[in-house]
Amino acid sequence: MEPRPETYLALAARILAEPPRCGPVRLVAVDGPGGAGKSTFAEHLARALGSAQIVHTDDFASWDNQVGWWPRLEEQVLGPLERGSAGRYQRYDWVRRELAEWHDVPLAPALVIEGVSSARRAVAGRLTCAVWIETGETERLRRGLVRDGEDALPQWHVWMAEEDRHFAEDRTRDRADVMVDGAPHDAPTDPAHTYMRLPLTER
Repeated sequence: MEPRPETYLALAARILAEPPRCGPVRLVAVDGPGGAGKSTFAEHLARALGSAQIVHTDDFASWDNQVGWWPRLEEQVLGPLERGSAGRYQRYDWVRRELAEWHDVPLAPALVIEGVSSARRAVAGRLTCAVWIETGETERLRRGLVRDGEDALPQWHVWMAEEDRHFAEDRTRDRADVMVDGAPHDAPTDPAHTYMRLPLTER
């Protein structure tokens, strides 16, 4: 089956119609490999959810700590939300290589967590919706080097190998509720409001 267009508003309506599973919050994870298009999708979906806050896993991860940072997200964000309290986390600065300013995460109807490993097995039971962005390796690497510069190529090779290992072990893609074509051949005419949804049967 071919990808079909769906509006972010339609997806948001389905999410908001579901009961929260992380305290009073409907937790949405937008996962997939680096360069897949997660940030753009998350921004459009968050807007459709009524300007929901986005927590980026890049605020926790680093080049040398791709997936091991999860306990800090649990302690500072997910745990408090699950208990019905606001969260608060400290952003990691990739340039200075140290923790930077603090960010508040108030209780809200929905929260979007965006980034590599955001839908990992450890949070699956608390997710209202797990989104997987499917994009080919060549295009992902091209996007990454446009963003980070050609000098980052060795780091990107290491990063991609590590995330491949994580996804193979975690089987994140197999648990996705929504599959998205991150580089469709026939892009929607209104990409700010519409995305191309892949059938789950093609996983």
